[in-house]
Amino acid sequence: MAELTSMMNIGKEMARKLDSVGIGSAEELVRLGAKQAFLKVKERYPNVCLVHLYALEGAVCNVEFNSLLESRKRELKEFSDFLKG
Repeated sequence: MAELTSMMNIGKEMARKLDSVGIGSAEELVRLGAKQAFLKVKERYPNVCLVHLYALEGAVCNVEFNSLLESRKRELKEFSDFLKG
């Protein structure tokens, strides 16, 4: 199993947060997907923001989060806004 920090955009702090919600490997993050992983992290760490969601999506897709397609960023922003209520 690959370490979370071996993934694009995932540093030690995000890896620690992911691990604390039961996502302990790169394979698990890919299996869950960015949105589901973000939900788990946001439940425990309410201050995570849209940039964290972009980072997770970039990790899953193996791209720098700044390189995500604008259409995908819009979709993720809508998801994040929906969670805010």
